Amino acid sequence: MPMRLLLPLTILLCLLLSAPASASRTQSLTFEAPRDLMNPVTRPAALNELASLGVRRLRVIMLWSAVAPASDQAQRPNFEPSDPNAYNWGEYDALMAAVKARGWSVLMTISGPVPKWATAAKLDNLTRPSPSAFAAFATAVGRRYGDQVNAWAIWNEPNQPQFLRPQFAKGGRAASPGIYRSLFLAGQRGLRKANQGADTILLGETSPRGTPRVVAPLRFLRAMLCLDDRYKPNRKCAPLSAGGYAHHAYTTRQGPSFKPPPDDVTIGVLSRLTKALDRARRAGALAGRLPVHLTEFGIQSTPDTIQGVSLVKQVEYRATAEKIAYDNPRVASFSQYLLRDSDPTGPKQYGGFESGLRFADGKPKPSLPAFRLPLAVRRTGSKAVVWGLARPATGTTTVTVTYANKGSSRFLPLKTVQTNALGYFQFTAAYKAGRRWNVTWQGQSGSPVGSYRR
Repeated sequence: MPMRLLLPLTILLCLLLSAPASASRTQSLTFEAPRDLMNPVTRPAALNELASLGVRRLRVIMLWSAVAPASDQAQRPNFEPSDPNAYNWGEYDALMAAVKARGWSVLMTISGPVPKWATAAKLDNLTRPSPSAFAAFATAVGRRYGDQVNAWAIWNEPNQPQFLRPQFAKGGRAASPGIYRSLFLAGQRGLRKANQGADTILLGETSPRGTPRVVAPLRFLRAMLCLDDRYKPNRKCAPLSAGGYAHHAYTTRQGPSFKPPPDDVTIGVLSRLTKALDRARRAGALAGRLPVHLTEFGIQSTPDTIQGVSLVKQVEYRATAEKIAYDNPRVASFSQYLLRDSDPTGPKQYGGFESGLRFADGKPKPSLPAFRLPLAVRRTGSKAVVWGLARPATGTTTVTVTYANKGSSRFLPLKTVQTNALGYFQFTAAYKAGRRWNVTWQGQSGSPVGSYRR
């Protein structure tokens, strides 16, 4: 059905980093919306909406404790842990069936929390999970969903204490990297046993920033690969083999240009991660040159006034971030985390994520229509580089860009440009302070499908 989406927003220039000589030409998009997709009531409408936005790939986190028998008991029940019929898959089965019916691809992250009986001390659901038990679970998952999943990741944010403990040992030594290394190898073995070894298996899934409780991502990477701070081997470890490195390059309220401390990796400093991976490969710690998959990303917005930015900035920052990812030739996939915001924990209390394209009550944010036509502009002296994407283009198409100068409400023709086969376009125009930009995509059928103004 034809749609016309008009959003009067003003773009902030100079937000983007300088583009490298080459850029990703095959970058895919992954969408994650557990609140809507794991609920049988909201799932059909959510899938339809995602399809209208051009989504064809989902990320699904498989929570071990959510499906395993007797997860809260210290004593493991008598069952075969590699047998998929021993688990209660619940809504995972229904979601995966719905996705399969649409022909979409899936990245599945196999992760904790874990059954209490699968931990070393059997006191909680996070501390020192058993690698052998995890290998058996990965085998069960692979046998259950292997024909529907084409990429796997091992553990969600293992450098965060809410997903894996302990993060640090006595004396401040990072403990989680070594624990994670064992889990990654175990998960890899388990998936291979399930005949999924030919699939892409991602390493990492790290969160972007370190704290006294969180191991910073590059420190985590070095320790996981048995390297010291100078990327020299500090103990003998076999090189790890993986299909790519997964990372969650969230930024702060300062936006995509924010530069954190050296061992952190936010969206504006992605080159830190690629350089670290290359140094690790040269040190013999990695078996190959890994692509980067940004498997979770979003910009938090109002109504969260602590972590969130304005609705206008959410649109601008997300488009800028997607452009940064596109410009990096090592980035194989980008992502959007949440269709709908997390529910508030109380009046004006926001303990979840407000990175959705809709508010928690379902009302659309400006970022919903903007997701279809992301538009970013970077100033280079007297010129402006205009970049964007017509989503969901399924081949080469054309978009029309217009502009309005400061103080004027009249938009004038600037350029009609042809996209590449994935819907991306980029060109150079004159820069003027305060200029606003509008992109209209007529679609391949010639009928209006979107107009987006910034």
